[in-house]
Amino acid sequence: MSYQKLLSIDKPFFSKEDVAYALGIEPESAAVLCSRYAKKQLLTRLKRGLYARTETLANFGQIDLFRIANLLQVPSYISLTTALSHHGVTTQVQRDVVESISIKRSKTFLRGPFAFRYVKISPRLYFGFKKERDAFVASAEKATLDCFYLASMGRYPLDVSALDLTELDEQLITKLYDHFPQKTIKHFERHYEKTKRSRKL
Repeated sequence: MSYQKLLSIDKPFFSKEDVAYALGIEPESAAVLCSRYAKKQLLTRLKRGLYARTETLANFGQIDLFRIANLLQVPSYISLTTALSHHGVTTQVQRDVVESISIKRSKTFLRGPFAFRYVKISPRLYFGFKKERDAFVASAEKATLDCFYLASMGRYPLDVSALDLTELDEQLITKLYDHFPQKTIKHFERHYEKTKRSRKL
């Protein structure tokens, strides 16, 4: 009966406090109950005190997954191929992977059918994102340079053949150059020039 009452929580993921309110119990009792349901695989523990119903997790929409990614490692923002796909810059689709940039550590969290991957970057490069429907997401231009930066350092397997760089804001890209090493800029410009030449043909 208690689990059925959890269905009244109108949130894709919820805290022990949400459970306590829905069931009319103390937060400590809600924590014990959530732990019990997680062991039975009725709930999936996202992080300490945060859960999702296992039966609905696999059907989460993109923004809900982005929000979870922001919460699993703080601070972080959605970037790399995940953001490029979101902005239509790449044809590569990562159905069960959500990639983020972090200043804390490189790590992968497995939650249900999803892998939430974080790549550590220098604090001086931690910018260029904004809030989209409660999730922090890099701009197309910043996500692109994040990819080329990490790829130029041998830290990211970027599939350049899947990229369409024609819709990027060239002025914004140029402004972002100031923050990145020449190695990254040269790596990006080689592929950017190829893209522009292909567009003219």
